[in-house]
Amino acid sequence: MSLPGDLVTRARELAAIAGRPVVELARAHTTVSVERAVLRLAGVSGADPDGIPWVNRLVDAVAADVGLSHGVAVPVFDALAREGLDDLTLLAQKAAAGSVRFAVPEKSRTARAAARKHVRAGLRRIDRRRAERERLVRRHGDPSQRPWIYLIVATGDIYEDIPQAQAAARAGADVIAVIRSTGQSLLDYVPEGATREGFAGTYATQENFRLMRAALDETSAQVGRYVRLTNYASGLCMPEMAVLAGLERLDMMLNDSMYGILFRDINPVRTFVDQRFSRQVHARAGIIINTGEDNYLTTADAVDEAHTVTVSQLLNEFFAHEAGLADWQLGLGHAFEINPDVPESFRLELAHALLARELFPDAPLKWMPPTRHMTGDVFRGNLLDGFFNLAGALTGQGILLVGMMTEAVVTPWLSDRDIALQNVRYVLGAAGNLHEDFAPAPGGFIQRRAHEVLGSAVSLLERIDSSPGGLLAAIADGTFGIMKRPADRGKGLDGVHPHADDYYNPATEILEDRG
Repeated sequence: MSLPGDLVTRARELAAIAGRPVVELARAHTTVSVERAVLRLAGVSGADPDGIPWVNRLVDAVAADVGLSHGVAVPVFDALAREGLDDLTLLAQKAAAGSVRFAVPEKSRTARAAARKHVRAGLRRIDRRRAERERLVRRHGDPSQRPWIYLIVATGDIYEDIPQAQAAARAGADVIAVIRSTGQSLLDYVPEGATREGFAGTYATQENFRLMRAALDETSAQVGRYVRLTNYASGLCMPEMAVLAGLERLDMMLNDSMYGILFRDINPVRTFVDQRFSRQVHARAGIIINTGEDNYLTTADAVDEAHTVTVSQLLNEFFAHEAGLADWQLGLGHAFEINPDVPESFRLELAHALLARELFPDAPLKWMPPTRHMTGDVFRGNLLDGFFNLAGALTGQGILLVGMMTEAVVTPWLSDRDIALQNVRYVLGAAGNLHEDFAPAPGGFIQRRAHEVLGSAVSLLERIDSSPGGLLAAIADGTFGIMKRPADRGKGLDGVHPHADDYYNPATEILEDRG
């Protein structure tokens, strides 16, 4: 595509300027979910008879006594010592019964040391799971070609999901994504245990993670390649989901810096604080994140607003690097969502996909199939998915989500998935390395369009950086996905707390030391 080098450099510089104030905001605040994630790393687990996690009970008790601006680590480990206990879950149970009071001691060195020791042990468990993944990849092997084929399974019942996921892997899927139950992102707690009732998805729980990972390990041994597992680190429990994913060796997590803000009306500050911590955990766990730029194109026009996707990708890259993620962990999202009736729609799709591929050459880009313009005509839908698969092959995408011809009609059956996988396998088998031969004509339609979109992205970033409110003001104005989300509104705002001078978070301390 021969993108102008000076324009690419300028785009990244502007993205950093837009992102730095948000990072500073995140570094100066904590949330209830960040604090719960710290205690999960320290070993708190389980739930009370009503299904309320003990970690929620413990954080709520600390908040009631001393607030969360100091962090929970010092008050909790101070109380643990005063009570003569060595079990945090037991402490949570006593706190829920009202028999423990919390305080911020004047001398906190002992409590800090104990908290750091327990949290480090949790991070070491995540380290062991990462090493285990690396061993299994060496043993079973990786898929023989890119893009990895990514397929969604979600019946609502984890015990139904498992055989469907295994069947999909045997049919050629390289990555299995378990979609969360509708509305789970708005729950300010993580459900406990295996679940059998979900709505358009399956609840994300630690036990469901464990069951699916074990099942796919069995299938990996059978098919001779390591099958990856994906879930969601988004919504009000983003940091906790990241921790649980690391503990149960998930391989990818949907984790976008703005998705929850735009499409779930979660408070922007809450989201940016939570996503920074979650990405630090993902970096440690060796998890690939999948960002959500494709969602913008379900509400905004894919031609007119293409530059907003590029801007979001640049911002996601900046936030990810700042949190410690490497390029190979950046599954930046983009989508095949141009109205097929638009003249030259396929050439426009190629221009957008090639722009992303050249702009982020070392990232395993996640290429999303058509959904907005699927009409219910399954024959037209299967053809449109074939064009999508061909665009993925032509432009060297890294992760290709399988499109379903029954999109917008029904929740896909196993037979639908099988036909969709046949489509993918045929296109990748026939044209999988076509990107080696395909190059758009210099100065031609595709190259000009890519340069135009990049130029518009730079112009938008310049406007964001020159406005008084910066990125938060741009989000409030509906710049991305035409959703207006002010920073002082949205769900979860009451769970955001500014740091006190003595705020202490042993997890952040360890993760930022990379120790």
